[in-house]
Amino acid sequence: MSIVIWLLTFVLVLLSVFLVLIVLAQKSKSDGGVGAALGGGMTEATFGADSGNVLATLTRNGAIAFFVISFSLYLAHIARDKSARAESILPKIEIPATPAPAATPAAAPDTTTPAVETAPAASVSLPTVSAPAPEAPASAPAATPAPAEPAK
Repeated sequence: MSIVIWLLTFVLVLLSVFLVLIVLAQKSKSDGGVGAALGGGMTEATFGADSGNVLATLTRNGAIAFFVISFSLYLAHIARDKSARAESILPKIEIPATPAPAATPAAAPDTTTPAVETAPAASVSLPTVSAPAPEAPASAPAATPAPAEPAK
């Protein structure tokens, strides 16, 4: 899409220069001015006595092409900006390929491997599965776990 926009912009600049030159080459109503100085007589020799109609037709067609190309460039820029905005609105979530192993409270951290920072995981509440507690000796009273706080 970007190449098309650049190509249409280049054509629009060339068409603008063409329109300026065509308008300046036209003969004015009072037979003077810039049109006569820039070769008004030469256009009559080239196109014949109908040179006014030829230049007016070129001007009209060039102006129509100018407005069509300008409007299409406007629509192309809107479409490009809308697609860029749509890509930036959606969040980018990175999910690790393998789940991180669950750490046990009794396990000591491994100091042989360097620490790697990980991206924070998305907040998803998953059901937890608890393993049965080991048998407590009969002489020691059984410890009761404290109830968990409800999530906020």
